Amino acid sequence: MNLRLTLKRSRLIVAGATLATLWIAGTGAQRVHAQQRAQATPSPADKALMSDQAFKNVQVLKGMPVDDFMGTMGIMSAAVGFDCSECHIGAGTETVDWAADSPKKIRARQMTVMVQNINKQNFGGRTVITCWTCHRGRDRPAQTPQLAQVYGTPNLDPDDVLTQEQGLPEPKTIIDKYLNAIGGEQRWAAIKSWDATGTSVGFGGFGGGGKVEIASKFPDEHAVIIKFAAETGRGEAIRTTNGKQAWIKSPLTVLGEYEVSGGDLDGAKLDAELAFPNQMKTALTNLRTSIPLTISDLPAPDSQSSVQSTQMQGKDKEVNVVQGEGPNRMLCTLYFDKDTNLLLRVVRFGRTNIGRVPTQIDYADYRDVNGVKIPFRITFAWLDGRDAIQLSEVKLNVPIDETKFGRPDPAQPGAKK
Repeated sequence: MNLRLTLKRSRLIVAGATLATLWIAGTGAQRVHAQQRAQATPSPADKALMSDQAFKNVQVLKGMPVDDFMGTMGIMSAAVGFDCSECHIGAGTETVDWAADSPKKIRARQMTVMVQNINKQNFGGRTVITCWTCHRGRDRPAQTPQLAQVYGTPNLDPDDVLTQEQGLPEPKTIIDKYLNAIGGEQRWAAIKSWDATGTSVGFGGFGGGGKVEIASKFPDEHAVIIKFAAETGRGEAIRTTNGKQAWIKSPLTVLGEYEVSGGDLDGAKLDAELAFPNQMKTALTNLRTSIPLTISDLPAPDSQSSVQSTQMQGKDKEVNVVQGEGPNRMLCTLYFDKDTNLLLRVVRFGRTNIGRVPTQIDYADYRDVNGVKIPFRITFAWLDGRDAIQLSEVKLNVPIDETKFGRPDPAQPGAKK
């Protein structure tokens, strides 16, 4: 990876969907967080937020669930290679004004309308053309083909929507091999809860590490709780679902804590069901097997580093590819190791009116826990951040307080409101 791309990716990680501030520690971050929350207009606590209820001066993307609105910010950020400060006046300072218009923010609105019109006039309103279609990480779309690319190895990115390929194993055959590899469907059917603890590292060690708890209760309750050291000023990062509702609490963000009702709700429900692998064949419908691929590992935590940075493992794996549909027909692609049959990656796609929002979960370091295999390394990546989680202990069939799956309390993580 070249330096320019590395720097751009580092900028993207702190941009967009969560509108994260750019600094970590001290009272400055806390003051900015308070100012950001004051600029948002919260809806009642028992209602999911819409974009124009939560934020001021929303003109084009009105009436969207706030999590989908955040996702569109991530799509734009990734597409043009910008961070928050390049569109929002004062982002990264104590004088940030999210509602104010800037030339680039106005241009982004114009481009959004242009893309929507192209899709409406040419594709019956389906979201076929997106910001990424033209920009591909550049603020200005490339206009001329590079001969090195014309005569080099083509970069064949897989389509979002995959079709059943002839002559390949049936999806359920591949899933059954996976279930057998992790202990068997019968053993997993006897597991009704599990609780795991470990540590988490953000992209490039951003903000230092945090202590992690992952709790799951059959069939569809799930919580990921990351607590950061007090001196970082980051607070806690929490994602919870009780099977019907879901919430996000993010450190140093505009809203801080809110209920989701769009793509993040669908994703939370699917993650909760897939936490019990014996549900995979019922959690996903319209299963199909696509062409096998080769994928690379994401970076793993480097335990030798004092800042717990990340290092590339450099391992390519041949995988069988299965795609299905989760809640509200959410696309979900599964990648199974052809040698071990273990699940290595899940990519799910939330939908917005300017494109799909990908979330990627990588699994590695499978270990035996009371007769079943569980991945002890989980890398959760979305458009604007990545958590590399290394588990140290997993307990099966243990009692879990129901409040862990409820709405995170601003003062006490995991408490219900």
